[in-house]
Amino acid sequence: MPGPVHKQQRIAHVLADEIRAGVHADGSRLPGEHALRERFGVSRTTLRQALQVLGEEGLVATHAGIGSSVTFDGTPLDNRLGRIRAAAEQGTGLTTEILRFEEVPDPELAARLGLASGAFIALDRVRRLAGGPGVSLERSGVPAVGGLAGLPGRGPDGGSLSRALIAAGRVADSGEGVVSVRGLTEAEAAVLRRSPGESFLRLDQVYRAADGSVVEQVSSLLDPAHFELHVRSGRGGRP
Repeated sequence: MPGPVHKQQRIAHVLADEIRAGVHADGSRLPGEHALRERFGVSRTTLRQALQVLGEEGLVATHAGIGSSVTFDGTPLDNRLGRIRAAAEQGTGLTTEILRFEEVPDPELAARLGLASGAFIALDRVRRLAGGPGVSLERSGVPAVGGLAGLPGRGPDGGSLSRALIAAGRVADSGEGVVSVRGLTEAEAAVLRRSPGESFLRLDQVYRAADGSVVEQVSSLLDPAHFELHVRSGRGGRP
């Protein structure tokens, strides 16, 4: 009998083929979660894992109840691509530079998130216009628990931190974030090749599993000339 991972891959493959064939037009909504679970005969967790894979491939953007998505020129950003895959693959003209990918102690972040262990997988990356300044700086922290411990030494699954999280059973069920505007520090400006004090959007997000445990914390600095925040609320925001 096929296991959950096989079922997740099958669902992602079938829906991806349908989307690319035009069965589900650009901008339209996929059938609801209940309908898809009935169609494929799978659990909610397996279905959400499949949708997460489709999100990585830039094919869908999923919002549960109340959700937000960050876009670049209309193209979903953030979790829509694998964490280490170059954004240039989306045709946006961006390149991605990995600044750090290692397991580190971060007791301050652990205390802020209410975690007993302070071990995190830290992934910092900057996205740049080809040959030009940076338009985003993202710092991701993933609790180094279970099969994720030692991940930087092994390398993420298929070059994607999101796939590594799925493989380890760490699937985001909900998320919350705070958006603010502030000037770049000298260190941030140096990395982005911008001017200190230049105004950037700051987006702080925490993603949690169905049991409430922290899956990932992400802090992003975004150039407001290239990014905008789209917010959906109520039932209309559901896939």
